[in-house]
Amino acid sequence: MTARVSFDFTDTTVLITGGTSGIGHATATLFRDAGARVTITGTKPAVGDYDTDLSGMDYRQLRITEHDSVEALAHSITQLDVLVNNAGANFPGGLDESKPDGFEASVALNLTGPYRLTVGLYRALRASTAAGGASVVNLASMSALRSVAMVPGYGAAKAGIINITRNLAVKWAGKGIRVNAVAPGAIDTPMTAPMQGVPDIVDAELAHIPLGRFGTVAEIAPTVAFLCTEQSSYISGAVVVVDGASDCV
Repeated sequence: MTARVSFDFTDTTVLITGGTSGIGHATATLFRDAGARVTITGTKPAVGDYDTDLSGMDYRQLRITEHDSVEALAHSITQLDVLVNNAGANFPGGLDESKPDGFEASVALNLTGPYRLTVGLYRALRASTAAGGASVVNLASMSALRSVAMVPGYGAAKAGIINITRNLAVKWAGKGIRVNAVAPGAIDTPMTAPMQGVPDIVDAELAHIPLGRFGTVAEIAPTVAFLCTEQSSYISGAVVVVDGASDCV
């Protein structure tokens, strides 16, 4: 028995920030395999600098905290159907997020940069002719909804992501642009990989997860994709939690 959904994004133009690994790469691969024209961003100069399979995707370097880099990318795109704001990280530059400099750096990386890019792409999104309208999907986090004491800057930024998702959804409701967010729980990605070496941290996370395990990137990407289909055309301003029921604890 199978119970599997498939997607058709033929001729859909898609931009996924941070599409070289983790959730971003899984999402980019899904869109590519469903027929979309996918552009991904990363911080390295060229696609050849990555070991990941990025075939069939266009690559653009983007430094999300640098205004000139964001504006150059936004101005180079004239029409866009889907924007997935996935780029981000905790402990930027190895900084302690409990200290003001680390907190500020995390907010710049995970909130201010994505907001600047999204607003910069307004005209390109407005030009979309996609059935159901253009779609913006922001990657939030369960750290936006509960305390994760190690990463207060990241949590605050992701709470801000939820807020701007709802505000832009209202502001752009009459412009043919839908804005939603996905809030993953603990997902097995390169960003969470260091946790695996600290059993106490893993045990603390698992204590929040009734399903008893970390999620996989393959369990996040389809949710992102669904929010970009014409079948979700009445969904905007939503925050879809994908967390193994941790928000129920």
